[in-house]
Amino acid sequence: MNWLMTAAAGTSETLTETSEVTFEPTLNDAVQGLVTKPEETLSAFGKFFRELGNALLAAIPTIILAVVILVVGLILSKLVIKLLSKGLSKTKLELTVTKFTAQMAKIVLYTLLITIVLNILGIPATSIITVIGTAGVAIGLALQNSLANVAGGFLLMITKPFKIGDYIITNGVEGTVSQISILHTRLDSASNQAIFVPNGLAINATIINNNGNDTRRVDLTFSISYNDDFATAQGIILGLIEEHPLTLKDVPPTVRMKEHGESAIVIVARAWCNTADYWDVYFDLTEQVRAAFIENGIEIPFNQLDVHVVDNNLTGVLDK
Repeated sequence: MNWLMTAAAGTSETLTETSEVTFEPTLNDAVQGLVTKPEETLSAFGKFFRELGNALLAAIPTIILAVVILVVGLILSKLVIKLLSKGLSKTKLELTVTKFTAQMAKIVLYTLLITIVLNILGIPATSIITVIGTAGVAIGLALQNSLANVAGGFLLMITKPFKIGDYIITNGVEGTVSQISILHTRLDSASNQAIFVPNGLAINATIINNNGNDTRRVDLTFSISYNDDFATAQGIILGLIEEHPLTLKDVPPTVRMKEHGESAIVIVARAWCNTADYWDVYFDLTEQVRAAFIENGIEIPFNQLDVHVVDNNLTGVLDK
């Protein structure tokens, strides 16, 4: 922007050298000067615009250079980010860390590019840094919650309570983690809804990570009639658990009577499997136990209510 300052200085000297034309910082004086001495006033203005045009023409190479550097810089920045992401993907780092690092690198490269372009246009680097610092303070005060989310994102990278691909429950929502950005963590629900949880809330809330361990226990509850034999039902459930190909054989299953319900005997069954096989084991055993109960004549009861009516007056009415 030095060329604009030079043009303005030259115009100021021109107006000063014109002895008979004086411009005061009021609109009335400017109009009066234009009316009383139009030729000298128009001459001064003409010289101003000529010098401004010359300054713009002189600055065209600088502007073209800045535009070229901007375009080339954007291309190189995208290339560097792509190569960085590709290189990080080949390391042993988690996908969460690689994506977060790529996002931070993108911000740094774009900020550096803008600084270089502004410096080429004549804006001193010290002024740019001062403006960025001042803007940073102002933005920080105005966006305190967003900064808390940024800090939460860094803490998520350090503590690693979950990673991309984990199924978590937090802040009253649940889903599979598909992205951890600077401000938000994205979850994809079972019905494929996109849920965005602010990182500041995620780092301070209770998180249930269903994929935090390699194995999980499958808890199932079954009911049988009081007229059926518990030992028979217990043997059927144990046999199905042991025969299932996805249950872990090194951890013995548990099948016990849980409670005497109002209408049925409640049986709890517990089996272990790999985390990835949890829902397959859960649904398979639920379906297989019901089919086996029906095949072996074991009743699966439902809530029943026995009503006994005693009316002493009823006998007298019938006798009459």
